[in-house]
Amino acid sequence: MTYSAMHLTVAVSVAYALTGNLAISLGIGLIEPAVQTVAYMIHEDAWRRAGSGDQVTDAEPDPWNA
Repeated sequence: MTYSAMHLTVAVSVAYALTGNLAISLGIGLIEPAVQTVAYMIHEDAWRRAGSGDQVTDAEPDPWNA
């Protein structure tokens, strides 16, 4: 909870510093975590898919690396 509160405070503060408008800053501060959550899920799924092709499926060890 404290991290979420800090994140919201930082997001609203940065948005306010850039816009000078409290209403817009609050909107950005509330929307940004939702967008970030979706972006995180997409990133993790892409990372998982990219890594799945690198896994060795051979049960036998490589004779050169034995």
